[in-house]
Amino acid sequence: DVQLQASGGGLVQAGGSLRLSCVASGFRFSSFAMSWVRQAPGKEREWVSCINSGNDGSSDYADSVKGRFAISKDNSKSTVYLQMDNLESEDTAVYYCAARDQTWNPRRLCSTTEQDYWGNGTQVTVSS
Repeated sequence: DVQLQASGGGLVQAGGSLRLSCVASGFRFSSFAMSWVRQAPGKEREWVSCINSGNDGSSDYADSVKGRFAISKDNSKSTVYLQMDNLESEDTAVYYCAARDQTWNPRRLCSTTEQDYWGNGTQVTVSS
């Protein structure tokens, strides 16, 4: 079965850093774009970042995190990461790992909350 297990969340001070990890299984990881999507209490789900399935591994970021977050992946480990630096209180949310199939269209957009597979959430809390 498909599994996306996110981890690495925690409580940090504003300006601090966290690194989230998501281990995937049950599908061809190298053919899927991987995303991080977050949801804060009382707010709508927000797409944060994604990395495409292509060999170049191009990535995209929401304006709210651009310059502070960095997404990466390791195909050999079927794992995607999100390095979060200079965290702000507004970053407080549950962060979800998600996957979008790019098997037949490597250019299929990944910068969306519409995904094929969803994993568990990991809580990130930033204190000010």
